Amino acid sequence: MVDIYVGTENTHWILHEKLLCHHSPFFRRIFYAKNNNSKTFGLPDEEDAPFKTFVGWLYSASLPVPREESDLGLMFDLYLMAEKFQIPNLIADVLQVVREWYKFSDTYPGLRRVQYIYANTEEGSPMRHMLVHAVARFMVIEKGIPAHWDKALRKNGQLAVDIIRAIQDWRLDDEVVPDARDEPEDAEDLVDVEAETEKLDQEVEAEIEGGEGEEVDNGEDDSEATVVDSPTTSKRNEPAAQEKKAEKTTSAAKGKGNDFVKDFKKISLQEVPNGLAGADYGTLRA
Repeated sequence: MVDIYVGTENTHWILHEKLLCHHSPFFRRIFYAKNNNSKTFGLPDEEDAPFKTFVGWLYSASLPVPREESDLGLMFDLYLMAEKFQIPNLIADVLQVVREWYKFSDTYPGLRRVQYIYANTEEGSPMRHMLVHAVARFMVIEKGIPAHWDKALRKNGQLAVDIIRAIQDWRLDDEVVPDARDEPEDAEDLVDVEAETEKLDQEVEAEIEGGEGEEVDNGEDDSEATVVDSPTTSKRNEPAAQEKKAEKTTSAAKGKGNDFVKDFKKISLQEVPNGLAGADYGTLRA
């Protein structure tokens, strides 16, 4: 007999060494090691409930039947223990219990269960394989992806890839898989032109009507809203100064214009190059 202490409370189990080591290479390495004469071993990281279920399976080769979804928690914990103890028979039995529960309840694994198994198993785990393939079927036959699954798949790229691989493993018949490259009459119609046009027209009309409604409600001139005051002088507060400035600018422009006319006459009629007189070019008339 060997003494096994489980959990933080050190729950004591007295088990037959040969029976335990026959099913589990994990325990075989411990108790059959050449330099180990001890018949005691502790499992402080294990939980009491799944270990108790393991002991029941060890002596009866049977497992309790889950009656509701919450009972699957014990089965998943037992499965992880079976992988750790390297017991293929227990792995297969737990897998069968979980598979049958989902089948006869006509349900699929929830996101929480799948994430738990993913976090505690390695690639190639039979339970991971079964859950992923079940979820892949759910994604294919159901309409749309639930919001929580959509969010999870965006974060967990490996899970999304495994679901795609699961679908590829099925080797679906080409005839039952839509081909997006085909014409709309042979494949899925990606754009409903009439419906899309009507939708866009309605959106535009709603925006126009909404904009008009805001004008009436505000009771303000939109042109005033576009005026930006000068950092130093307010156009609204000093109209007289602006008007005076404009008059001054206009007067200056006129003065410059008169000077330009005088200079032009001087150049064209008086200062002619090569010593020629203005009479040689005719008379400039206004």
